[in-house]
Amino acid sequence: MLIKKSITIKKHRTSISLEKEFWNALEIVAIQKSSTIERIISDIDIDRNTSLASSTRVFILQYFLQQS
Repeated sequence: MLIKKSITIKKHRTSISLEKEFWNALEIVAIQKSSTIERIISDIDIDRNTSLASSTRVFILQYFLQQS
């Protein structure tokens, strides 16, 4: 099930829908990077070539693959 959350990117409000597991993973990444979920998603937004949700999922996958 998708969970939709509103965030601010570049001073504009937008929303992103991700599965609960991805939101949980983003929380872990934010803690490990001493950052916020909004900041991480803002950084993802800068370099993305696909939808924000897809780019976020790929970022999370790559992040945890690099950790292992």
